[in-house]
Amino acid sequence: QVQLVESGGGLVQAGGSLRLSCAASGRTSGSYIMAWFRQAPGKERDFVAAISWNGDRTDLADSVKGRFTISRDNAKKTVFLQMNSLKPEDTAVYYCATAPRRATTSWTNLNYYNYWGQGTQVTVSS
Repeated sequence: QVQLVESGGGLVQAGGSLRLSCAASGRTSGSYIMAWFRQAPGKERDFVAAISWNGDRTDLADSVKGRFTISRDNAKKTVFLQMNSLKPEDTAVYYCATAPRRATTSWTNLNYYNYWGQGTQVTVSS
């Protein structure tokens, strides 16, 4: 089993920044893809960003390109989501997810992932 714990959420004004962290523990040996999804009230959980096991490839949803950056520190078993120029429509619960795979095919699909964190709330005021 793998446990994921997100942190860094909060309330921020539009145009501001937040940095989310997700720390992994448990059976984390091997190669893991890590990703962020978000879910706004009454909406489906949507892909935000993903990063390959060694960090050499990333993918971002069109809605966050140019504003968000995903990175990872494998020594600390942590993935980060740097969010800049935040907009009210970025308001959601942000979830960290991971899968013990290297293939990046379908990594924008939430069903690709085996383990999920509890989520952290991000609220952007206008």
